[in-house]
Amino acid sequence: MAISVLYSPARYVQGKGAMADLGSYLKGLGSNPLIVSDEVVWNIVKETVTTGFTKEGLEVTRVPFGTYATPKAVDDLVETIASGKHDVIVAIGGGSAIDAVKAAGHLAGIRWASVPTAASSDAPTSALSVIYTEEGEFIEYRFFPHNPDLVLIDTQLVANAPVKFLVAGVGDALATYLEARATMRGQGLTMAGGRPTRSAMALAELSWDLLWEYALPAIDAVASKTVTPALEAVVEANTLLSGLGFESGGLAAAHAIHNGLTAAPQTHGLTHGQKVNIGSLTQLILEGAPTHEIEDFIEFTTKVGLPNTLTEIGLSNEHTAELRAVAEAATVEGETIHAMPFPVTADLVFDALLAVES
Repeated sequence: MAISVLYSPARYVQGKGAMADLGSYLKGLGSNPLIVSDEVVWNIVKETVTTGFTKEGLEVTRVPFGTYATPKAVDDLVETIASGKHDVIVAIGGGSAIDAVKAAGHLAGIRWASVPTAASSDAPTSALSVIYTEEGEFIEYRFFPHNPDLVLIDTQLVANAPVKFLVAGVGDALATYLEARATMRGQGLTMAGGRPTRSAMALAELSWDLLWEYALPAIDAVASKTVTPALEAVVEANTLLSGLGFESGGLAAAHAIHNGLTAAPQTHGLTHGQKVNIGSLTQLILEGAPTHEIEDFIEFTTKVGLPNTLTEIGLSNEHTAELRAVAEAATVEGETIHAMPFPVTADLVFDALLAVES
């Protein structure tokens, strides 16, 4: 019988104004932190972070971040860690910055922390990074022996961020239950290296339920830049519950198809969650899910603001070369699509993608 495994971060902190306490939480992890964030994010959080660090006697050292977690971006951070003798590295910003910091922290042998400024993906809690080319094409997953030492998310920053980021997070998180369910039905392993645990399945399903209940009012809250109970629920669903659910519950077709979509240049301007939503719908078609389930999913995610047709992501059924490339990339050896409870080929994915448009 296969072993079941559950991964989780050492500490998860969420709430309005949580950024002010970042220094106090980091002080328990190290004395010389390195902050990684892009210019836009840093301008937003600099004053709050600096005040908190000063209070805790920590020096503020920050380096900028580009667009993607590339091999070079990771290696450059490792060099910066060594030259500055840093003992903890902190990503403040989006999923790519967080992925680069996790990979660099692991290689450098120091602790690392995820501080997302939007609830746009479930990357912050996981013990893996997604590595891309400079152009944004998927290269590989990198796996680490432990999860972040700290995940901290300030829900007021989430409320202040553009609505599209929360919408993207909903698209990413909705896939969690669909993929964990498929993995449980089959014999595949999860990102944690074992079979899905019942606790991970329960967390994945809770994420799904919270999103169906609260996603629309949470989007309204972000549109008005206010923190409400609905927004708190969706931030937890997008970040913590989805993160634990995907990592220890399993990824399947939806994220493999997302990775495949990065091979189509037309999709490079899309958010992670937008591409994942196309992957989720394609997975439902591949599974032969009941018509009402597919229709309900399309109706709900359309209301949320997620794409459900190829046209919405810059493709069409006439882009056969691109769709073939997507299908081939989604089904390479080792991809998560092979955790589905039946064999999946590139031809099956290609046909399912064509069906999405109709």
